[in-house]
Amino acid sequence: MFRPPYFAPLLAMLAVSLLASTSLAAPTLPGINIRWDDCLADGGIANKSFACDSNAGSDLIVMSVQLDRGMTDVSGMEIRISLKAAAPALPAWWEFMKPGTCRQNSLCWVASPAVSAGSCADWGRGNEMGGLASYRIDELGPGSAVLLIASGVAPSVLATFDPTTEYIVGGLKLEHAKTVGSGSCGGCDVPVCILFTSLNVTTPVLANNRLFTQGANSVDSQLIHWQNGQTTSVVNTCTGTFNCNTQFDCSLALASPTAARRSTWGAVKSLYR
Repeated sequence: MFRPPYFAPLLAMLAVSLLASTSLAAPTLPGINIRWDDCLADGGIANKSFACDSNAGSDLIVMSVQLDRGMTDVSGMEIRISLKAAAPALPAWWEFMKPGTCRQNSLCWVASPAVSAGSCADWGRGNEMGGLASYRIDELGPGSAVLLIASGVAPSVLATFDPTTEYIVGGLKLEHAKTVGSGSCGGCDVPVCILFTSLNVTTPVLANNRLFTQGANSVDSQLIHWQNGQTTSVVNTCTGTFNCNTQFDCSLALASPTAARRSTWGAVKSLYR
């Protein structure tokens, strides 16, 4: 399997086995969730609207996983996020990480995000280390980006998962810096669709890793939106964190949803064709 050279230093630092996964058959609802502000079970929302009128503050994206059966000796997380703007090119406001981009340092990895106490648990109990590995602009075509993240714990504090808990696997902090005023970056107001593409839950034994590529709570639980974006025509097939065929379209929702809107099953099915 292809291993990008820029990812090797981060994986070595984590000292966990983070590659060569095989998707396992699952009888019930194992899968991934992504929401703004909190995990899905504790009221995280699917759409975030921002007036784009301030450089202060930030928004939090929370990612989580649910299992259908227990898992022991969990050592790390490989995370793949895909996003696409409802625009011909990725707005400058959504350019991160690469030196010289408009908001180079405005996207931050939060290994153990602070959320309200509730049903979800921090997978690594605060022992995680890791970070953003890459942010590939136009990876899925014009107006898109793919983000790769790795996080892990030391061999002495491996985690045990049970199938009754939704585990938070990490968060992304989206800063509002350079939104207005001198030196501001355009495109904050453009709708963006964000897909939690895949999660590889790793262990010291590669054969015991588990790859998740589908939403745990209906197919839209792996989708969030910025400024009332609407995702359609999703294709997402992954055989590993670095080997995915992912495509989707993003547009402005015809009827602006409320932040906490829940999709009906009929609306959810329309995401796929």
